[in-house]
Amino acid sequence: MKQTEFLALIDQHQGILHKVCRLYRDTREDQEDLFQEIIYQLWRSLPSFVGTAKFTTWMYRIALNTAMATYRKKTPRLVFTDSFPERDNEDWNAEQQQREERMFAALKQLNDPEKALIALYLDDLSYREIAELTGLTESHVGVKLNRIKTKIKKLLNIN
Repeated sequence: MKQTEFLALIDQHQGILHKVCRLYRDTREDQEDLFQEIIYQLWRSLPSFVGTAKFTTWMYRIALNTAMATYRKKTPRLVFTDSFPERDNEDWNAEQQQREERMFAALKQLNDPEKALIALYLDDLSYREIAELTGLTESHVGVKLNRIKTKIKKLLNIN
């Protein structure tokens, strides 16, 4: 895969990366650092991408592994853009933003494996795809996701 193809795929699917960054880091600066680290790890791991899985599945695996790993010192940074890209604000309003903030606050209270599972679920991956990514069985994914949903409802005070 050429650099231009890689950058086009990253640009097309960067929402996944932003979601992972926001879920695993609290401050904007830490989110930007994690975004850059994920891009670097994706680029470094590109030769291992053989195309047996979807690009987004491979990207998720690397993003989640990078997010859960501790920061390494003296890691070279790949600058992807001059600034952290903003989401499109076409239909965005204060109520939606408030709901999203509440949801992310609840999600941040989950442990790392729970965050990984719910992030994949919220991105509409099937139980089978989540199982392939995590190494769990499909039925175990279902059980864990139901427990996570119950936990989130409690965190959000939803009956």
